[in-house]
Amino acid sequence: MRASRCWQLLLSALALVSSCAVRGIEAQPTIELPPPLQWNFYQNSCPDVEKYVRDQVESYWKQDRTLAAKFMQLLYTDCFIKGCDASILLDGPDSEKTAPANKAILGLPLEVIDKAKEVLEQHCPGVVSCADIINLAARDAVILAGGVSYPVPTGRRDGNSSIAKLVDIPVFAVPWDKVIPYFQVRGLDVLDVTTLLGGHTLGKTTCKFISDRLYNFNNTGQPDPSMDPTFLSELREQCPPNSTNMVYLNPDSGPSYTFSKTFYSRVLNHRAVLGIDQQIAAQDESLQIAKRYDANYEDFLKMFGHSMTKLGNTWLLPGDQGEIRKNCRVVNGK
Repeated sequence: MRASRCWQLLLSALALVSSCAVRGIEAQPTIELPPPLQWNFYQNSCPDVEKYVRDQVESYWKQDRTLAAKFMQLLYTDCFIKGCDASILLDGPDSEKTAPANKAILGLPLEVIDKAKEVLEQHCPGVVSCADIINLAARDAVILAGGVSYPVPTGRRDGNSSIAKLVDIPVFAVPWDKVIPYFQVRGLDVLDVTTLLGGHTLGKTTCKFISDRLYNFNNTGQPDPSMDPTFLSELREQCPPNSTNMVYLNPDSGPSYTFSKTFYSRVLNHRAVLGIDQQIAAQDESLQIAKRYDANYEDFLKMFGHSMTKLGNTWLLPGDQGEIRKNCRVVNGK
């Protein structure tokens, strides 16, 4: 029954997304937005905001194609700590940036945001929030990596604090029954989880994050029994014990840094790199979604944009709280 309900949810969501794709801007109001978000929030105050951001993302993408995976991780991290408020961008000795879990997302995306903010302050001073820049830039990076375009509502406010100890992003070995509630309290369901994990078709991970699957799954001294034996051997060659090597999250498409239809096929064939990805195939609801995406890649691309939009709506500051930072790295007045 649960799988059947999830299937209906997927079909309903796809119908909505397909309608939006056909009708364009006219369909956007059918997506319920939490305040203070609006469609075309900057239409009068900064009408070219999306172009200014897109130009910077495209410029940096040409230099480094890892940008899409990093921006998706940046958006996820910012929104899931205490809401989409750009707190991840603030500097400080105990800011979110300093948390070990966030080490991998520092660098290039922050440079892109700094440059985009610099341009925006020249054309529209004090108008565009850093939180909106993160969301717009992530969408543009997804498109460059072969994803489909999706609408990004704007009007987010920037937070005034950033605290490392609040960072509680689940690591890759977290059981599925703990991951789902973590997403649910942020307004995302099993469909969104299964879909957003498809973003792991991009990027890399360090061997230490999968070593338990290869050598000591659940402290048994044995590998993860859900792994295809041939793939296990391949990964062990790349990740010997105590290795600090990096491996592609999707070996089929990794070097191209583009979205690939093979991600869910690998999950279904027990050839996922991350344990959290392989768990998709072990649950009835997510398994049915994975089968649908494997058979209909375009459905995945449409739903990925839909779930990214929902991700960007997480725990927003009301319009009378927060600020519009002039520099994304520091709160105003400092």
